[in-house]
Amino acid sequence: MYNVSVKQIVEKFNLENITPEVKFEHILVTQPDVNRPALQLAGYFDYFDEERVQVIGKVEYTYLSKMEEEIREQVLERLFQFHIPCLILCRDLDAFPEMIFYANKYGVPVLRTSETTSDFMSELIRWLKVELAPRISIHGVLVDVFGEGVLITGESGVGKSETALELIKRGHRLVADDVVEIKKVSNQTLIGSSPEVIRHFIELRGIGIVDVKKLFGIESVKDVHNIDLVIKMELWDNQKEYDRLGLTEEYTEILGNKVVCHSIPIRPGRNLALICETAAINHRQKKMGYNAAEELNNRIMENIKKRREER
Repeated sequence: MYNVSVKQIVEKFNLENITPEVKFEHILVTQPDVNRPALQLAGYFDYFDEERVQVIGKVEYTYLSKMEEEIREQVLERLFQFHIPCLILCRDLDAFPEMIFYANKYGVPVLRTSETTSDFMSELIRWLKVELAPRISIHGVLVDVFGEGVLITGESGVGKSETALELIKRGHRLVADDVVEIKKVSNQTLIGSSPEVIRHFIELRGIGIVDVKKLFGIESVKDVHNIDLVIKMELWDNQKEYDRLGLTEEYTEILGNKVVCHSIPIRPGRNLALICETAAINHRQKKMGYNAAEELNNRIMENIKKRREER
């Protein structure tokens, strides 16, 4: 299971620590969801997920402020008894004295931000979903081609890195070479990146290691990109029937998400970089509602219909 520390959250969102006595470097967060403990402040703790970051906004704060002090103490003590990862106050709200007392007693950090509750929660959830997303590493190359994330796969030596280099020369951007780390951010979105150690480097057989950022400039690289299309390179097989129309989409599954996949046969004389560019543009057209294969098929069917009517 992946995790982030409360310290990372504090540094990422520039949070103020209003319980300096509480050490939080060792506290880990494993849940990407965030909770506003409205029901818990009302005394309902059934199905309470204490592993989530707890956020208090103006509504919860106003509800607490209208409580009798004795009841507020009981509610806050019960909340902190669950040893939640942390409690974050939004809108620069002041912590109640009993809140600080029980936070220190149970070792729960209380943090504060000036952001509005909705804005802060949406950004925190988005960041946590990326940091805690399921992930795998695969052998391949990821390139940003006309804004489409193209993942090029295939056996070693088939020409993936050479194709990526040609795409970079044509103005596209390298994300990862050799090893692509893929995170599942949602059921529709996969993002890919390169391991920090080999970021911006390409290995070319016969030449060695090339630093793309130094050689082609900062505009030739990108750290992270969505994976929109997979191109699988394979040696030409005369016995295999390759798709020539593209009326039906083929998919490959990555972390449970389906991604459009094209199998490209490798043969001397084929311009692989141009094929990748065309595949990326064609994929974007399909997302915008235009399918060239369907358009051609419709024209042919209309032509056949006209000829039958003329007879």
